[in-house]
Amino acid sequence: MLPLKGIRVLDLSRLLPGPFCSMLLADFGAEVIKIEDPKKGDYIRWWPPLLGGTSGFHIVLNRNKKSVTINLKSDEGKKIFLELVKKADVVLEGFRPGAMDRLGIGYRVLKEVNPKLIYCAITGYGQHGKRALRAGHDINYLAMAGVLSYTGTEEGTPVVPGVQIADIGGGGLPAAFAIVLALWNREKTGKGDFLDISMTDMAVMWNCLRWGKFLADGKVPRYGDDMLNHGYACYSIYRTKDGRYMSLGALEPQFWENFCRALGREDLNVPEYFTPGEHQKRLKKELEEIFITKTQSEWIEFFAHVDCCCEPIRNLDEVMNDNEFLTRGLVVKMLHESWGAYMQLGNAIRSTQMQPLIRSHAPELGEHTEVILEEILNLTTEDIKKLRDGGII
Repeated sequence: MLPLKGIRVLDLSRLLPGPFCSMLLADFGAEVIKIEDPKKGDYIRWWPPLLGGTSGFHIVLNRNKKSVTINLKSDEGKKIFLELVKKADVVLEGFRPGAMDRLGIGYRVLKEVNPKLIYCAITGYGQHGKRALRAGHDINYLAMAGVLSYTGTEEGTPVVPGVQIADIGGGGLPAAFAIVLALWNREKTGKGDFLDISMTDMAVMWNCLRWGKFLADGKVPRYGDDMLNHGYACYSIYRTKDGRYMSLGALEPQFWENFCRALGREDLNVPEYFTPGEHQKRLKKELEEIFITKTQSEWIEFFAHVDCCCEPIRNLDEVMNDNEFLTRGLVVKMLHESWGAYMQLGNAIRSTQMQPLIRSHAPELGEHTEVILEEILNLTTEDIKKLRDGGII
């Protein structure tokens, strides 16, 4: 079952946060129509490396979607967009506050056209406030939210996460959640809504555990000061003989006990393993000397049947070829008539009643312009030719 079948989303967003949001909606049946500039479209289409002339980023983020090109700076293009809005459920955009208003198609205009419209705006700092118009990227939002203040090495050097936490976890994911909430609320009230999703605001919420600790002890978080932040030997990363790494997460007493027993080092199983202090550095040093004696593959085999939360740090090639992920649908084998065979990233949501489905590849720029204008707006072939000749689509 695709629970969002029948929901139409007009997606004006680009790059990562908005497209990730609409990808989630599309995977569960929403008709997502990317509204793109006729000349360049979504910038991420052209970011190398390319697969068959198309960016790998675009291939993953924009599956299950349709692409319509409209010049929104033209009067005729705005008219077409407004006609589409009349028959849409959601408009999603990721511009700075006021950009849509300057085009003459902001929320106040759109809600007059469609009072039941759900309008979702993803921005760096929200629609209002002194920072609202500042430019930014994931690294800036995490910095402003305090996340990077304790994400780093024990030497106190901040580290940029390899995953765009604010873009995805602060923008795309909460936007999808908010849209579904608004659609459900519309079912009960009959009213549309404006959703103000700030990636920095949401990144602040990712501080929940450290926030709680700070409330209780009044200590400002810093690098390597906590059990989940390089502070404890039982929860850390260790280099192996072949230059790879193992992750150890033996926080609970039973896991630490199993870990020590497997190593034949019951002497390490003392209450102090789970208390802060200088002894953690000494314990970590001992574990470093232990882990460096075997290769990663040897440690994988060693801990295969030990219940102690010790797993290898794997690269994406290994993840992509993991049979368990293939079985669970996180890696999906696809075949494109131009690109050839490739591995698509699946959807992690599992349910007994709903099943995400990858129905189509990421679209070419403007691939669905004609069919959408014909089906939704009842334009004729001649009408469409005039629009194309005039640079409107």
